[in-house]
Amino acid sequence: MKYVKTSHRYADILFQLDENMRFLWEQVKDVLDNISDEDLIQEHNDILSRQPETKSLSKAINSLIKTRLEAKHWNSESPIFADKAYDGTDGTWRLDFAKGDIAIEVAFNHGGNVSWNLIKPVLSSELNHVEKAIQTKAGILITATDEMKKAGGFDGAVGSYEKYVEYLKPLNNILTTPILVIGLLPPESFKMIQQVNEHNRKVGRCQMLETGEIR
Repeated sequence: MKYVKTSHRYADILFQLDENMRFLWEQVKDVLDNISDEDLIQEHNDILSRQPETKSLSKAINSLIKTRLEAKHWNSESPIFADKAYDGTDGTWRLDFAKGDIAIEVAFNHGGNVSWNLIKPVLSSELNHVEKAIQTKAGILITATDEMKKAGGFDGAVGSYEKYVEYLKPLNNILTTPILVIGLLPPESFKMIQQVNEHNRKVGRCQMLETGEIR
């Protein structure tokens, strides 16, 4: 996949200068760089066969990132705090992924969660009155650009890369941790269209840009 990125508190420089973080960032880059359009089509259709209400690429992207990061021994659904009172199953106090010094959030949820998604890597990096389960030093936030939202069939209410970047400035004093915000660009060979299936439900289908073929 192709993507754009914005660095908060010099995260990009830190990921180059710190040997451990450079290694972890290279792993993340390897995962993102090697997700092809064909991977997305196959994963989306596989999910669609099990979950016929699927309309966007969000589940396919999440699934591919999860599988490939776990293969590199990243921990998924990693709790921030050791206190069981802050270890619920709704994900509020959990990171999507963590390994060593870096926390990752993959954020395709409602725009109202933008601030919280940015704050979670800070919670995992800063000292806290609640006993910590993990101690990181930086964060990576992966989300969809406005272009990807449109081409990937995302709900309009999903917070986009552009919105995350907009929030960095007013939250600067709160976001004390270096964070690299990544905006995923749309597929180059296809787009999502909405079709009505045999159950009279709208579902997302992959339409090839050159031929109009539905895959």
